[in-house]
Amino acid sequence: MDILAASTVPAHILKEALTHSSYANEHPGTTDNERLEFLGDAVLELAISTYLFQTYPHKSEGELSLMRSSVVNTVALANMARQLNLGDHLRLGRGSEISGSRDLDSVLAATFEAVIGAVYIGCGWQMAYNYICQHLAGQERDYSGKDNKSLLQEHLQSQSAESPTYCVVHTDGPDHARQFVVEVRHAGQVLGQGRGRSKKAAEQEAARAALRKL
Repeated sequence: MDILAASTVPAHILKEALTHSSYANEHPGTTDNERLEFLGDAVLELAISTYLFQTYPHKSEGELSLMRSSVVNTVALANMARQLNLGDHLRLGRGSEISGSRDLDSVLAATFEAVIGAVYIGCGWQMAYNYICQHLAGQERDYSGKDNKSLLQEHLQSQSAESPTYCVVHTDGPDHARQFVVEVRHAGQVLGQGRGRSKKAAEQEAARAALRKL
């Protein structure tokens, strides 16, 4: 498992970061990773914001926000968790294991954030910042200058007068980390589905999926 500074992060904190709530529910006295996820989410956003602010001094606030969203989203974080093989080390309850939660984007993204929280608690800001930049810096280079919804709108308008519509089809997760699942539809067809911590973020992910499909 490629967790930077794993040897210096206290073992009990790292273990907590890899403990899903379903496991804790089945093992009384065990602490799940939701608090570390909460902290890691904030550290992640600050680190990426700092990196982008320093790397792109001539970008506007709006451009920086869009670039950040291209890096800090459920799909991107889940993919990084897969590269780090975090799912292989995640402690899950039996029910969640059977249902396939080990490979869910939402679970993997949350685990990655919890690990970031663990690195921050165990090693401090600089190590956490270095860890985040090592794994995520540079992904914003795929940013096109326009958000995914605008790009999808332009693409579809070149072929049809009908605009795409976005619909929330599911929500899950605890109150402090609510996840929205949104579908983007056009001409009676589902073009893509996205997940995010807000409707806006989920819509962008759905548009991204649709663009890949188209």
